[in-house]
Amino acid sequence: MNNEGYTIAQNNENITEVFDNIYKIGTKLVTKNFVKGHKVYGEELITYKDIEYRMWNPYRSKLAAAILNNLKEVKIQPGSKVLYLGAANGTTPSHVSDIISRTGRVYCVEISKRSMRDLVEVCELRNNMLPILSDAMEVDNYSKIIPDESCDVIYQDASARDQAGILIKNTRFLKKGGYAYFIIKSQSIDVGKNPKDVFKSELEKLKDLYEVKEKIDLNPFDKLHMFAVLQKK
Repeated sequence: MNNEGYTIAQNNENITEVFDNIYKIGTKLVTKNFVKGHKVYGEELITYKDIEYRMWNPYRSKLAAAILNNLKEVKIQPGSKVLYLGAANGTTPSHVSDIISRTGRVYCVEISKRSMRDLVEVCELRNNMLPILSDAMEVDNYSKIIPDESCDVIYQDASARDQAGILIKNTRFLKKGGYAYFIIKSQSIDVGKNPKDVFKSELEKLKDLYEVKEKIDLNPFDKLHMFAVLQKK
C-alpha cells in the first residue's frame, strides 16, 4: 500500500474516544476508517497503534463542526440506521459510515446526478451505505426501500427553500423517540431575512412533531447555519 499522505501518530498524542466510534488524536477529530487505505475527500489518514483513522474536517462536515462546538450527544452510534437527506458527494455520510460500522446502515438521498456519481463510488466500497437518487420531498421514491419508523436518526443537510417541509415528509421513516439532526441553511430559505428569524420560523413549523433538544451555532466553521437536534414526539 502506498504510504503517501499517511501520518504515524506520535506516542505522546493520546487518542480519546469522545463519542461512540468518534475520537480525538490530540486536538484532531477522527473516525476509524471503515475501508482501510481509502480516502473519500482527500482527508489525511492517521495510523495509531496499527489502527487507521480518517481526519474529520469541520470545515467540510457540519456534524464535525457541531461536535467541536460542544454538541452534547451524538445519537448516531454503532448499529444505527440513518436516513441522510442531502448526501452530496459523500463527505459526512462516509464518516457516519465509519461510526455505525458493519451493523449499521446509511440511506443516502441526493437529488444531484453529478453529486450522485461521486456518492456511488463511495458507496461501492462501503457496504453499509446505500445511494438513492431522489428529491427528498418525493418520499414515495424510496418508501419501498426504507420501512416506516425503521430509522434511528434522520440527518438533513439539504439546500432547499422548504427545509422544514422536507423533514416533515421524511418523519414517517423515523422511530418514535428517534432523533433528527436538522441543519437550517438560512440563505437557502430567504436571503432577505435575519438568519435568527429564519431559524425560529423553521423550528416553529416542526413543534407538533419534534422537541428541540439542542441548538448549535456552527461558527467559525459555517456561517448562517443552525445545527438543531430534535427528538420525535
